[in-house]
Amino acid sequence: MLEIEIDGKAVTVEDGSTVMDAANKAGVYIPHFCYHKKLSIAANCRMCLVQVEKAPKPLPACATPVTGGMKVWTRSEQAIKAQKGVMEFLLINHPLDCPICDQGGECQLQDLAVGYGASQSRYQEEKRVVFNKNLGPLVTTDMTRCINCTRCVRFTQEIAGEMELGQAFRGEHAEIMPFIEKTVDSELSGNIIDLCPVGALTSKPFRFAARTWELARRKSVSPHDSLGANLIVQVKHDEVKRVLPLENEAINECWLSDKDRFSYEGLNSEERLTRPMIKCDGQWREVDWQEALEFAANGLRSVLTDHGGEALGVLGSPHSTVEELYLLQKLARGLECENVDFRLRQADFRTDTLRPGAPWLGMPIAEVGDLDQLLVIGSFLRKDTPLLAQRVRQAAKRGLTVSVVHPVADDWLLPVRNRATVAPSAMPAFLREVVFALAELKNDKVSAELELNAPEAISDVAHNIASALAGAANAAVWLGNLAVQHARSTDLQLLAQEICRLSGARMGYVGEAANSVGGYLAGAVPGIDGLNAFRMINQPRHGYLLLNAEADRDFADSHAAQRALETARFVVALSSFGSANLAQLADVLLPISPFTETSGTFVNCEGKAQSFVAVAKPRGDTRPGWKVLRVLGNLLAVDGFDFNDSESVLRAALADGYESRLNNRLAARPVVNLSIESALERVADVPIHFADPLVRRAGSLQRSRDARAPVAMAHSQTLAGLGIASGSRVRLSQSDAAVELEVIADDTVAPNCVRVAAAHAATANLGAMSGPISMERV
Repeated sequence: MLEIEIDGKAVTVEDGSTVMDAANKAGVYIPHFCYHKKLSIAANCRMCLVQVEKAPKPLPACATPVTGGMKVWTRSEQAIKAQKGVMEFLLINHPLDCPICDQGGECQLQDLAVGYGASQSRYQEEKRVVFNKNLGPLVTTDMTRCINCTRCVRFTQEIAGEMELGQAFRGEHAEIMPFIEKTVDSELSGNIIDLCPVGALTSKPFRFAARTWELARRKSVSPHDSLGANLIVQVKHDEVKRVLPLENEAINECWLSDKDRFSYEGLNSEERLTRPMIKCDGQWREVDWQEALEFAANGLRSVLTDHGGEALGVLGSPHSTVEELYLLQKLARGLECENVDFRLRQADFRTDTLRPGAPWLGMPIAEVGDLDQLLVIGSFLRKDTPLLAQRVRQAAKRGLTVSVVHPVADDWLLPVRNRATVAPSAMPAFLREVVFALAELKNDKVSAELELNAPEAISDVAHNIASALAGAANAAVWLGNLAVQHARSTDLQLLAQEICRLSGARMGYVGEAANSVGGYLAGAVPGIDGLNAFRMINQPRHGYLLLNAEADRDFADSHAAQRALETARFVVALSSFGSANLAQLADVLLPISPFTETSGTFVNCEGKAQSFVAVAKPRGDTRPGWKVLRVLGNLLAVDGFDFNDSESVLRAALADGYESRLNNRLAARPVVNLSIESALERVADVPIHFADPLVRRAGSLQRSRDARAPVAMAHSQTLAGLGIASGSRVRLSQSDAAVELEVIADDTVAPNCVRVAAAHAATANLGAMSGPISMERV
């Protein structure tokens, strides 16, 4: 620790700190533009020049290391003169367009110009003009305003992981630009808007929509991936105009993914449901709530009377709140129905009898940076949870070794030390190799059940993964979305547990959605005699109650889901949106509020319950989902539906000490199916901008590269074996379902596999997300 003095204040800081760090600790503000606490030091704006004792000239506070006994003055005559000189140079070429600039009112340059700028410019020559760049559908540019602080350049390289922006030319001709006229396509690209200290980079969807001082700022929580990013939702006239990050170092730091930032556009979708609707003689008509709820209650009552509780299927989305999922399962069980589930994209549920608690990440998000070894099994990590992938990326820079077992060698924009790219059916056999290699290294025994299935040989990759885990002091094994949605997910989980037992690593689940943990805690899983989501679809019920679920996008087998709902006698859908598919399948549509218009709770992957309240008034006649379920319970004479507010529902759902219910332990030794498919296998990812109903309707996100129409992708050897050329049109078939797509060669896909995205209109009529698939040229 070193002691220094800043403006007469004594402050103690760690050796290696900068003057800027010391000033922040002392509560002394030093003006700056290029400095940012999460980015590397650039020291190119020079706005933070300060006077240092015995230094011949002012020094940049952001790049000057502290020394013992150093004396610094930030407001001395020398420092102020230097800072004003820098400001004059920064304003030489800056346009006087503050009245039309979206950054106006929250602009660092504007604020500092008041304190350090002159009343008029001495510069009489022509100002430079920089042509705008096309960075894509999310970020708009006014590059003449740019002061070349390079925050955006450093962010794309250091945080997002890919250098999509750079600085070309020199002197006053220097300008920021994308490489070879590419757009900025990172899933974190919107953060450069927040980082820009001037109006050079602004939000394209928000452009000219409102002035910053007209907006009300309200806290909320992201309803999308399992990280649960904290938000500031900005509202004008009860309409969401913009979403910004709420800094929370333990969860999202100061960043947001593009999905979290821009999905609010979906709130204004043309498909937004605002009035209850019932179907009479095949025609939809709008009704009031009383008639719609009575119609729904009578229809459900009729199914129950004729066929009993087991004839009903109750399915909720994991993007629903804890309160909604709790009342959904409480309503089902009050109707003597145990067929309730929120795990819509799962296919293997054998762990239900083995799992004593709710699966979670197994560690706090903030501790990811402390890991020295990480094994990720079956995950599209970069797109499924971009901000968790970002933490892994930063940890990898500090020495974290990352190993991956996955059917696709996606580029996560971080160094992967050991990678096994194997077909889905081969994943259990490969993990068995890791188990035996670990047992040998640790001089331990594998379970008796596995001992009977010793591998003939252990591959070099499996041995390298085992060696990395065996020598780790702080290791973790994560199962991603593909592993959980795998047709033999139980085998993967049991083998992962054995790997953790042998290596001492912590086992965790990344989680698919905002309430992948909360759904378990709310009890939205089937009872002992109940059917899980997969069986409810593949063994069609007479009636269905859907919560925030769309049959053609949100299920493990969308073709079977649509077929089951088509044949059902009565379908009730609680949804914020009325798609054409839902309108075709449902008998009553009850418009419920999205997360911005209701109160609720999400439990993120680390098991943290985060509650939020409405930030805008409900649109039209929409009502909070928990209220609609409560009234349905009253109409169906179910006991215990007397809640008056969402807080009382939450107290019932998450009793004190719910953290003790977080448990990844499976009560079994690994008895696994190690057979490998000989047929062509499907690998299905859920594209980042198609994962839930809200983001699917966000216009700007749907114009981004990540939302492009899916194509089939297969290894060049696989295509050669089938006699199919890359770029051909092919017919993909699964049981009685088929679609036609273009196929392209992609050697990142495991041999004997074809990668076909799920949750998209182009693939909605295909079958299960994993399993055999056939491909033939059209």
